[in-house]
Amino acid sequence: MGRRALILLEGSRSNGRLCVQAAQRLGLHPITLAADPSRYDYLAAKGIEAIRVDTDDLDALIRECSRLSATYDVAGITGFWNPSETVYATVGKLCRHFGLPGPDPASIERCCDKFTQRQLLAEAGVPMPAYRLAADATDVESSAAEIGLPVIVKPAVGSGSVGVRLCRTVDELAEHTTYLLGGKPSPRILVEEFAQGPLYVANLMGNEVIGITAYEFGPPPHFVVRECVFPAPLTDDEYTHIADVSLRCLQALGLGWGPTNIELRWTQRGPVVIEVNPRMAAGDPELIQLGYGVDLFTAHLKLVIGEEWDLSKRHSQTATSRCLVPDRDGILDRIDGGSRAVAVPGVVEVKLYVQPKTPIVRKGDSRDSIGYVIATSPSRARTAAILQRAVDLIGWSITPFPTLGEQQQSTAPHLPAPAEEAPGKR
Repeated sequence: MGRRALILLEGSRSNGRLCVQAAQRLGLHPITLAADPSRYDYLAAKGIEAIRVDTDDLDALIRECSRLSATYDVAGITGFWNPSETVYATVGKLCRHFGLPGPDPASIERCCDKFTQRQLLAEAGVPMPAYRLAADATDVESSAAEIGLPVIVKPAVGSGSVGVRLCRTVDELAEHTTYLLGGKPSPRILVEEFAQGPLYVANLMGNEVIGITAYEFGPPPHFVVRECVFPAPLTDDEYTHIADVSLRCLQALGLGWGPTNIELRWTQRGPVVIEVNPRMAAGDPELIQLGYGVDLFTAHLKLVIGEEWDLSKRHSQTATSRCLVPDRDGILDRIDGGSRAVAVPGVVEVKLYVQPKTPIVRKGDSRDSIGYVIATSPSRARTAAILQRAVDLIGWSITPFPTLGEQQQSTAPHLPAPAEEAPGKR
């Protein structure tokens, strides 16, 4: 029998490297199937085998996995949600085809459609914001009027806060609706009540809540993550309430195999569910391992290959990550200080995604991050101080793009200056 292999569909800028490392610790040979393997820099950096294949084509994936089975003992198949949410549902279909442990693809597909998800949660009595489904500008306007401004307007399918915006006025609503419609045929847009309060993410494996992370965002109207703290500063009653609502979500959506992360806001009426994602949250597994000593990647992969996992806590610390987000568009002139920041005691990791001379164009979602810093210590206050000290050592400068007038001036033909008039002439 050939070497034991783990097939990974697509990759992840935040979780992919750690998943590959967990596979190697288990003695597995990771093989990534991706539409564009160059999207994931850790593959080439670590010499990971990668094969270019259309991950939206189930038949092509079956053929490729069958070909690999002739050389390797394929122990399991899993993957990530990049570049689209449908990838993880495809993982489930491949696992069914090859008789391997995996998630239920029908449950994943229902969950990835945010409107269908809302309907199923509503039927189960799970607390949620008011919501409407809209297909055009008129629908969006009437839905917002029924719910009452401000509202959240977002695509019915998507991830990473792409296309998600807080609309506080009629003008903002019209502007964002025009952007989302964008000439697409039959777009599906969700209009939701703006549930106000701190955001928490419950991280589950199987039917067990492993821990809860507190999230902070940058300024509205966008939802760009700035900081994550694990474990979240919650009372025992608050933790229990969030955990109970999270488990009700699993039951309502037919989930409970493998990882799930559930976003909730703590409002005046308690926790309300913003979104259920049938996958690991980006970045949270590393914080959980630092905070509790629980390795979610290894636990998940053991489930994937049919082995028993271990989710017992080994210690309790505070782990915090800070995303580095630029405040303007333009050309990145410089970014430095990473080596100084990582040398600060208590700093676990510093990652910078960009190089000088890179164009910076903010989109108002998770793609805006140009790096991150992670720190840990026994206390929340100490961790916050360590993190701030490290972040202060990192600096960058951005030259704004030229304005339209400046561009026109720079491209205008050069004309000679007018000659001076001779004295006495008029």
